[in-house]
Amino acid sequence: MNVIVCIKRVPDTETRIRVAASGTAIDPAGVKYIVSPYDEFALEAALRLKESGGAAEVTAMTLGDPAAAEQLRSALAMGADRVVRLEGEPGPDGLATARVLAAELASADAGLVLFGVKAVDDDQQQIGPMVATLLDRPCVTAVAEFALEGDRVVCHREVDGGIEIVDVPLPAVVTITKGPYEPRYASLKGIMAAKKKPLEEKPAASVPARLELLRLELPPERPAGRILGEGPDAVPELVRLLREEAKVL
Repeated sequence: MNVIVCIKRVPDTETRIRVAASGTAIDPAGVKYIVSPYDEFALEAALRLKESGGAAEVTAMTLGDPAAAEQLRSALAMGADRVVRLEGEPGPDGLATARVLAAELASADAGLVLFGVKAVDDDQQQIGPMVATLLDRPCVTAVAEFALEGDRVVCHREVDGGIEIVDVPLPAVVTITKGPYEPRYASLKGIMAAKKKPLEEKPAASVPARLELLRLELPPERPAGRILGEGPDAVPELVRLLREEAKVL
């Protein structure tokens, strides 16, 4: 069985984001880009499945511009067998992105398609389930760990007070959250080999977006804190401010 992992190029989670002059995008100057961390969990899960004999081939696929080649090379360095870039750029319309991915996946020979539970830039948490719906495949979301049992995938989801076990038939779509699949570090041998492996590029399906991003803005600055005093003597003033200004009492 082949596994396809859909990954996304996102700004590093430690990057200080600035809004570009257009007001509709971030300023890319000085921004480092990475594979979305939850997608790395999904890639690690696929690689472990292959190492255990459960998968024949692992493919990393992304919808992105040429700059996304760097993140695909990272996937190759970790151990992916092949990578595919669909030529385009994901926008704020999650359904449009899902339709592009589904159009490619419909003809792909993959019994299991993995996504990160969400991308850390837009936090939509909907691309995986949308793709599954478009492909008419079962979908299990927010999976911490899974295993193949014959022609089924058994997924473990962490819920309040315990573990929920969901068993679905293949082919299926699974979204991965943080769990035991801690991403491995790429070895020097893997990094060097990744430079020589081919990067497949395909035109993406033409899907019009129905959602338009009008404006981006940073949250307002937090007001400076105030020191009301020390010890029990400060309590009456604190209570007054909570009641009259914050209006939480």
